[in-house]
Amino acid sequence: MNKPVLLLLPGLLCDGANWAPQCRALADLADCRVAAYGALDSIEAMATHVLSTAPPGAFSLAGHSMGGRVALEVLRRAPERVERLALLDTGFQALPEGAAGEQERAARLDLLSLARAFGMRAMGEPWARGMVHPACVGTPVFETILEMIARSTPQIFEAQIRALLGRPDASELLPQIVCPTLLLCGREDRWSPPERHQSMHAMMPTSRLQIVEASGHMTTLEQPQAVSQGLAAWMGASLIETGSVAQGPA
Repeated sequence: MNKPVLLLLPGLLCDGANWAPQCRALADLADCRVAAYGALDSIEAMATHVLSTAPPGAFSLAGHSMGGRVALEVLRRAPERVERLALLDTGFQALPEGAAGEQERAARLDLLSLARAFGMRAMGEPWARGMVHPACVGTPVFETILEMIARSTPQIFEAQIRALLGRPDASELLPQIVCPTLLLCGREDRWSPPERHQSMHAMMPTSRLQIVEASGHMTTLEQPQAVSQGLAAWMGASLIETGSVAQGPA
């Protein structure tokens, strides 16, 4: 029997390493596939690419950070193909108007200038410190995050910044989502804090909210077991310590 497809959408400057622990943990449960965006520079183009490269038929869909915004756009375009939706450490609103929006734009462009001048890893070291729980800094997990950032390029960074600055607003979409939905967030996420996910939860009648303790923004790597357990439950199964899967009700 073929396993159900689970599409995993990485965040800003992330690649397959973003989801590697979950791919291992859920291998018996799902056909896990991690998307790549190349140099696409809009959330809409990324969603189109995800749909055009996905296998035929329906799939479960999980997005982390920027990938969550892409996942929402995928669902907006093809709701009949999304069996389940998981949104991790993400948001749903467009770039705010006025000073707040200009401040975000300036901060992102400052990081891009740093990457162009000194390289991706040099930019990533101070940036990543704000993305993780303080206890994660200096650990092998933190090194994994830096290596992932370093594999990218300033050109890709610029394209993804354009995508985020031009991100669509999903406020009207959230109440229309009827598929089983998991909202997951690190307790110490300063980029996409729990309060934002609580607001999303209140707008989404079929959602379940999971807050992951001792984690910042990079939950999939900081607390991989908790995230994998949450995703397994969302897919109607449970994980045991060996990593194998016990089937439960869908």
